[in-house]
Amino acid sequence: MKELPWENELALLKSIVQKSGLEETTKWGIPVFTYKGKNVIGIAGFKYFFALWFYNGSFLEDKRKVLINATEGQTKALRQWRFRSREEMDEELILTYIRQAIENEEQGKRLKPQRKERLPIPLQLEAAFKEDALFAHSFNCLSPAKQNEYLEHLLGAKQEKTLLSRIDKMRPLVLEGQGLHDKYKK
Repeated sequence: MKELPWENELALLKSIVQKSGLEETTKWGIPVFTYKGKNVIGIAGFKYFFALWFYNGSFLEDKRKVLINATEGQTKALRQWRFRSREEMDEELILTYIRQAIENEEQGKRLKPQRKERLPIPLQLEAAFKEDALFAHSFNCLSPAKQNEYLEHLLGAKQEKTLLSRIDKMRPLVLEGQGLHDKYKK
């Protein structure tokens, strides 16, 4: 049987996190540790490193400068602590960061979602609205978030024929009052 990358290191990291008293669960196929039902830490291995994820890591005092924002400009609160070897793991320092993350959860520290600006309406969609008043009315009755889902999807089209196809496909959903991603939501 082939050994998984970082298998031993991840097991050691997991054993350190387990000392924190957080509740262990599995989400998205990785171990996630929670406090009163809120995600605090995730553990995962990648090709070149293994990492601890602090879901609200932006609130941690990172005196040792070990935390990074893996996708700058997109990720707001999540921070990663990457390791490339077992020797880089300092159990007491890891536990210090975890205790701080738990304290932040107790204090209810959370990033407030920022309101997105309404995206521009493509000319082709405006033309479709002029041809079908019910379609326009149904779209305007959607929440701003659902409208932006559709607009973002349309604006992502590289060709006009793709954009027109997307308008045709969204029409029945909009007329039913559904958002683009409603079928994936519970």
